[in-house]
Amino acid sequence: MATYVLIHGASSDSWLWHRVVPLLHAAGHDVVTPDLPISDSEAGIPEYADAAVAALGDRAAADDLIVVAQSFGSFTGTVLTHRVPVRLLVFLSAMAPKEGETPGEWWEATDYTRDRQASDARLGLPADADLKAVFFHDVPDDVVAEAWERGEIPQSDRPFAPPPMPALPAGLPIRFLAGRDDRFFPIDFQRRVVQERLGFAPDEMEGGHLEPLAHPEELVRRLEGYRVEAGL
Repeated sequence: MATYVLIHGASSDSWLWHRVVPLLHAAGHDVVTPDLPISDSEAGIPEYADAAVAALGDRAAADDLIVVAQSFGSFTGTVLTHRVPVRLLVFLSAMAPKEGETPGEWWEATDYTRDRQASDARLGLPADADLKAVFFHDVPDDVVAEAWERGEIPQSDRPFAPPPMPALPAGLPIRFLAGRDDRFFPIDFQRRVVQERLGFAPDEMEGGHLEPLAHPEELVRRLEGYRVEAGL
């Protein structure tokens, strides 16, 4: 058994993982899904990590913690590795962090806009493509309807500001899983940035940016494979 800590991204909450959690429970694991204070204008990445530690409670001292950090959650996941004894860190459709760089600096430093525009042109997506076209194109219709009923959660700008990211702990097993059909972080972009920043190629699976909603079974299969490889 392991304890999975599932970190959501920007403009989101723990609902992102609602199709994944039952599958991990069925496999015999404990699961913690913090709701980060993303709408709090005073809360930055350190406060997001505080919220994750608080959600863990007594489990913050466990020796079987697997952190899965989706999209903008990569920055919280990185800081969390310095707060609790993480045994495995999985970045999912994520923003590969770099020591000394703030989340707000990430976009220009990675040449994101250039690569995203090139991807949009190849796909025939307009510059003003809506959320459904960019994020939910492969998510089941009933899940999309539920997401729209819930509404978007406002995201504060505060976590894009300093402090900059710490280094990832030496010796920590790290995996990066990206969707081949991700329209927000195109796969060619991810292949380049992950290799440059983390020193290895990302693993790839079918799907877009929201694999927990679109392909939960395959995602859990991949996570469980990483767990076994890490000896947990």
